[in-house]
Amino acid sequence: MERTARCSCGSVTIAATGEPGAVVACHCLECQRRTGSVMGVGAYYPEEQVAITGETREYARGTASGNIFRRHFCPKCGTSTHWYVGKKPGVVGIAVGAFADPGFPAPVRSVWEQSKHEWVEVSPATQHFPRGRG
Repeated sequence: MERTARCSCGSVTIAATGEPGAVVACHCLECQRRTGSVMGVGAYYPEEQVAITGETREYARGTASGNIFRRHFCPKCGTSTHWYVGKKPGVVGIAVGAFADPGFPAPVRSVWEQSKHEWVEVSPATQHFPRGRG
């Protein structure tokens, strides 16, 4: 199976082949700011299953675990499309919302729940962590 994610203006497209290794809902304050919403939801694929086309810009920041989080976004419309996490080499996270597919697999894990909004439930997730997975 191949799924295609894209930015709002269509300048950046991401073709992902196969099923994601994991779909994760993150409630950290950085993901809240990154998305402008109450959480970020990412689908994680091995890099060899992903083809990215179009120009992106990168914003890199440190993480609580001392790694680097490198987020890519479209320079034309600003959509956050994908990212790389230093502790997961060879893996790319893709913003689930960029797939615009209501049938996309649900999160299996919910992380950084210590900063989760009280009214948010991620009931499909079977793993819940107050911080990162560890």
